[in-house]
Amino acid sequence: MSICPKNKSSKARRDKRRANWKMAAPNLVKCSKCGALVMTHRVCKACGTYNKKQVIAVDE
Repeated sequence: MSICPKNKSSKARRDKRRANWKMAAPNLVKCSKCGALVMTHRVCKACGTYNKKQVIAVDE
């Protein structure tokens, strides 16, 4: 016994399964120190802070 489809799937039925594979926009929040838009749970590239603490020294 092999694993084979009993009948042919039409192109419309096949493409319906792939209809929800769309890209989502990244979730951006404002930095608590400088107000720049940052992805959540990441260090701010503008000021170098994370969770209201200075993590990276940024040259300005």
